[in-house]
Amino acid sequence: MLLVALTGGIGSGKSLAGQFFADLGAIVVDSDQLSREVIERGTPGFDEVLLRFGDEILTNGDIDRKKLAAIVFEDEESRINLEEIIHPLVRKSFEILVESASEGDIVINQIPLLVETHGAERFDRVITVISPLEKRKERLKLRGLPSYEIERRISAQASDEERIEISDYIIENDGTEDDLLREVEATFEELQRDIIA
Repeated sequence: MLLVALTGGIGSGKSLAGQFFADLGAIVVDSDQLSREVIERGTPGFDEVLLRFGDEILTNGDIDRKKLAAIVFEDEESRINLEEIIHPLVRKSFEILVESASEGDIVINQIPLLVETHGAERFDRVITVISPLEKRKERLKLRGLPSYEIERRISAQASDEERIEISDYIIENDGTEDDLLREVEATFEELQRDIIA
């Protein structure tokens, strides 16, 4: 089995790359999805987040991620508090998923904040998706994010240089979706060779 981290800045195209890896046969786990699941109503994570941030983050009894994001992107201490709650729960969920994988599987964990959480050492390989800053901003605008929010989120994340430094493979997403697919296919072939080796 090969444990692989797939990372990249917001708007880089890592989610699409993750989809392509899944289409090729990898087991792809999205840490963003896990981070939503571990704080759903009825979970210990929900109770912990509510205890820390109060019920003003709720909408119809559920944690409103936009309200929560507005708090943690404004205040460094709040962001650290939230990460201290969520990250161990996400790691535990990922470990449970890995236990159900088989020998010879390539398990890819999509992690936006790999550098920031010093998580690279938990993986056999690290892949970083990079994309020109202007293209990333264009994609985020198409998602409906306002410019000030885009700037704030990008500046809160590690730089491409920091990500590249811890990476075994770099996927450049500066062309079409077909170009990205070809890059992913080439990287997947290398990962398969790594398992055999």
